[in-house]
Amino acid sequence: MDTKVLVLDIDGTLTNSEKKISDKTRQAIIDVMNRGHKVILASGRPTPGMIEYAKELELEKYEGYLLSFNGGKIINCKTGEILFQKTLPSSVIPQLYHFAEKNDCGLVTYLGDDIISARRMDPYLEIESKINGMPIKIVDNFIEYAEYDMNKCLMTANPELAEKYVEELNEKYHTILSVYRSEPFFIEIMPKNVDKATSLDRMLDSIGLTAEDAICCGDGFNDMTMIKFAGVGVAMGNAQPAVKEAADFITTTNDQDGIVKVIKEFIL
Repeated sequence: MDTKVLVLDIDGTLTNSEKKISDKTRQAIIDVMNRGHKVILASGRPTPGMIEYAKELELEKYEGYLLSFNGGKIINCKTGEILFQKTLPSSVIPQLYHFAEKNDCGLVTYLGDDIISARRMDPYLEIESKINGMPIKIVDNFIEYAEYDMNKCLMTANPELAEKYVEELNEKYHTILSVYRSEPFFIEIMPKNVDKATSLDRMLDSIGLTAEDAICCGDGFNDMTMIKFAGVGVAMGNAQPAVKEAADFITTTNDQDGIVKVIKEFIL
């Protein structure tokens, strides 16, 4: 039997609109692992925001993996070992803060179980807090406070402006950063050459598998690299139009157990 690797984004893919894994989807994923296939959760979320789903899917038991921070950190769920980690260059943090201040963007990073905010709360940061189940701590002097290794920063802005800011940030920092959107209002700021595909490639190589063995499923802009990379790239029925265009296969929505259809079609 050829081992397959099922790679799942979380929000809008693994979980339904209530941010829950349906019983049908959970059981189908467990069946896949019982047959010897691998499951990886790949998300822009910080690691603490992924743990509840890793536990629900018993990834520790089945030696699954977490790619958190869009691939900025890779963890073996069975051993807890960090297989890979890359952080932002510290010199760019003040510049990101001044960009956010100038353009009135939200700006956060992560420390332990907290989301660290450089500026006031906004509705998009409330979404980030709720999604991850992590509190937001607003600090007085972000530049001084943030003197530690960061896997990523997240900016927030109205969708019409966020697209423009991504272009501006990429133009200015393309040699040291990777900048892209996950949701229309979330601007993901990563170290250069960190995205889901690059980290997945590194991880697959470490376990003796290749892109051809991977079935990657997602719905957001930050899933496009791994969808294009995979042997089978899958867009959810609720995916952004650009993600659907990049995919080999479009399944049903996250509220219609789209992952179950993928498993039946390509694994079972």
